[in-house]
Amino acid sequence: MARTVHDELRDRLAHARLGGSAEAREKVSASGKLLVRRRLELLFDEGWSFEDGLLARFDEGLPGDAVVTCFGRVDGRDVAVVANDFTVKAGTWGKRTFEKIVRTQEIADETGMPLVYLFDSAGARIDEQFESYAGRRAWGNIFYNQVQMSGRIPQVCALFGPSPAGSAYVPALCDYTVMVRGHATAYLGSPRLAEMVTGERVTLEEMGGAEMHCTTSGLGDCLVEDDEEAIAAIRVWLSYLPSDWRGSPPAVDARPPGSARTVEEVVPLSESEVYDVHELIDALVDEDSFFPYKELFAPELVTGFARLGGRSVGLVANQSVSRGGVIFPDSSDKAARFIWICNAYNIPLVFLVDIAGYMIGSEVERKGIIRHGAKMLFAVAESRVPRIAVLIRKAYGGGYLAMSGAPMRPDAVIALPTAKPALMGPDAAVNGIHYNRIQAIADPDERKRFIAEKQAEYAADIDVFKIANENAVEAVVPANHLRAELIERLHVYRRRPATGAARRQAITPV
Repeated sequence: MARTVHDELRDRLAHARLGGSAEAREKVSASGKLLVRRRLELLFDEGWSFEDGLLARFDEGLPGDAVVTCFGRVDGRDVAVVANDFTVKAGTWGKRTFEKIVRTQEIADETGMPLVYLFDSAGARIDEQFESYAGRRAWGNIFYNQVQMSGRIPQVCALFGPSPAGSAYVPALCDYTVMVRGHATAYLGSPRLAEMVTGERVTLEEMGGAEMHCTTSGLGDCLVEDDEEAIAAIRVWLSYLPSDWRGSPPAVDARPPGSARTVEEVVPLSESEVYDVHELIDALVDEDSFFPYKELFAPELVTGFARLGGRSVGLVANQSVSRGGVIFPDSSDKAARFIWICNAYNIPLVFLVDIAGYMIGSEVERKGIIRHGAKMLFAVAESRVPRIAVLIRKAYGGGYLAMSGAPMRPDAVIALPTAKPALMGPDAAVNGIHYNRIQAIADPDERKRFIAEKQAEYAADIDVFKIANENAVEAVVPANHLRAELIERLHVYRRRPATGAARRQAITPV
C-alpha cells in the first residue's frame, strides 16, 4: 500500500518527539539528567494540551529547533512551558528557537497563565547570529518580554544544566529559580573565556555552579539534588500563587500546626537568648506548609510562603541563630525581592519581628548597607497587600521600620507580651547616654557595675504595655492566640483594594 501524507505526518511527529539522536539521548541519560519530555510528564498533571512548533527545522535535522514549547495543567490550572531539548545541538538557541519562546511568552501573558522555563542549554548559536542577534526580531525579545510580564504572570525557571552568556538572564529575570546541584550552571563568561580575558583560573562550579549561586550570588532561590526534585519544587511554588496578578492565590483545606510546641514555649523570655525562628513558624502556620525562598542565601533573614487557615501568606522573619538576625546588604535584597513577589501576586505579608537593627561597621558601609537597606524599606512601604507586623521580642531602630513597623503603615502591628520595642537596645543606649560618665570612671569593676545598673534600668523601661497604653500597636495578644488572631485579621484585611500610589514609575534604590 502506498504511503500517504498521513503516514508521513505520523512518522515525522514520532521522530520529532524523540528529539536528537539515540546517542545524544543516551548521553543525557548517562549524565544523570532526564530527557526533556520526561521532565514535562513530571510537571503536568497528565499529558499536555498541545505543543507548538514541533516540526520546526525538522528537515534540517534540528527537530523543534532544540526547544519544546507547550501548554498543560498543573494542579488543574493552565500553565505554559518553554523547555530546552539538550539532545538537539546541546539545547542551543537558533533562529526558530527564539520565535517559539517569544510566541509562548505572548500567549501566556495574553491569557494570564504562569510560564515555566525548563532550561538546559549551551546558549545561543554563534553561527546563526546574523539571523537572530540584531534587529527588532531577535533573541533579545525574550528578555524584553520577561520584563513586560514581570508581576503580571508568575515566571519560574528550573536550571538542569548550563545557561551561559545571555541566556543566564532568563533565570535572573524570573520570579523563582531552582538549580540542580552538580549540573546547573549560569555565567556570563566561561572559565576558559575568563582566563583569556583576565588571567583568572577557576573551575566551572566556582564560576557559576548551582551551590555558589544559591549560597553566595543569590541568583538561585532553591538548591535541589536532581531533576525530579526540581520539578516538584516548581509545582509547590506555583501552588501558592494565582495564575496572574488579577487573581487570588488558591485556597486549600486548613490544617493545624504540626509542631508539638506552642508559640509560648518556643519564644524565650530573654531577648538575649537565641532560638530558631523555624520552630516559631512551625508552631504558627498550617502543618508542612512553609516553603522557603532563598533558604541558603542571607540566612539571617528567613523568607518563604506558608498557609494560615488554608490561605497563602508570605513570611519575613528575623533569624536570631544566624548572625543575631541583624539585617545585612544581602538580606535587605532578599527581603525586597520577596516582598515584591508577594505584592505582585496578592499574597499577604506577615513579618515576625525580632530585630536589633541593621548591621553597622565600615565593612558593611563599603558594601552599601544604606543603599541596600533602603531597598528593603522601599519594598515594605510600596506594598499594598495586607501586611501585619508581629513584635516577637526586639524591635529596635531602623530594623523595626524595615520589618514593617507602625510608621510604615501596615494594616496592624501586633505585639506578644515578650515584645521589646525601642529606638535602640540597652547596650547601645547606655553607651550613648552615659558615654562621658562611663569614661570618667577609672575603676574597671565600678565601671562595669555602673553600666550593668544603667542597662537594667533602661531594659526595665522597655515595656510592651507602655506602647499599648499609647495606642502604638493594634493589639497585645497571648502568644498561643497569635495564629487565630492573624487568620481573623487577614480575613478582614483581604477585603480592601490593593491600590498603589498614582505615578508612572517609582525610583527604586539599587
